[in-house]
Amino acid sequence: MVHTKGKFDFIDIKTTPRPMLEHLMAVAQRLKSEFKSIGRNAPLASGKGLAMIFEKPSLRTRISFEAAMRHLGGTATYIAPEEIGLGKRESVADVARVLSGFCDAIMARTFSHEAIEELARYSSLPVINGLSDVSHPCQAMADLMTAKEHFGQLPGLTLAYVGDGNNVARSLMEACSALGLKFRIAAPKGYELEARSIKDAVATNPDFDFSASNDPICAVKQADIIYTDTWVSMGQEAQKAERLKIFGSYQVNANLLRAAPSTAIVMHCLPAYRGVEITDEVMDGPQSQVFPEAEIRLHFQKGLLAVQLAGV
Repeated sequence: MVHTKGKFDFIDIKTTPRPMLEHLMAVAQRLKSEFKSIGRNAPLASGKGLAMIFEKPSLRTRISFEAAMRHLGGTATYIAPEEIGLGKRESVADVARVLSGFCDAIMARTFSHEAIEELARYSSLPVINGLSDVSHPCQAMADLMTAKEHFGQLPGLTLAYVGDGNNVARSLMEACSALGLKFRIAAPKGYELEARSIKDAVATNPDFDFSASNDPICAVKQADIIYTDTWVSMGQEAQKAERLKIFGSYQVNANLLRAAPSTAIVMHCLPAYRGVEITDEVMDGPQSQVFPEAEIRLHFQKGLLAVQLAGV
């Protein structure tokens, strides 16, 4: 068992020690197995409440956290953007202090990573990053949990990310560095991961096997996992026409899969824009793990909450 002193905030991968990442995944797997076996989990969060702050809408984040708390015997409260006006109607620090008197943990899905960090700074409760412009740690951990279930282990696997060097790509790179995977990224010029993030990931693991290029075919040649995400994230709608043109050759399609090993799996964090960054043929094909990956969001978050709220 991994113990932490005081509250444990899950803000990003790079600030979470490897033993804790491994422990979170192990607890999540145990709780998933328990649920699949007997249809329920022990009420580890009985009487506990999770406050869920949403600046950005989400299907998977909201429902998976609500279901996770229900499975653990607790409750989750959805807080819509207009109910707080985070940092506008009410300061982030004041929101953190108020919720600290009402609930037992806070999950926030925000535009600004600084807002997540400020919530954690002023809250006496554990804080979870449900998504920010910099990081999507729950998604990345669920993704690697999916890969571990499929391949049986993580060290030595190669994950190839094709598309925009965004928050998901950054979190996946950090998770691969921490947990012993090789990471390849192919992004158009001007849309790569920034040098500072790469430097930090290598600092975490000096043996980290990382490479970046502008060539998707090159990136997937030895990939065990081919990963993509939308080319136009929330807040980038004004750039849509330009981005679609720039990213056109980065589509995950049958031609790209032919360049990869036949054993490679395909992943996408969703929502997917079918026929844009990924084709129906691939997303619904035999190599796709997209929907098992989505389900595992529930189980990873259940494990995270069990650690934060029950100290398992």
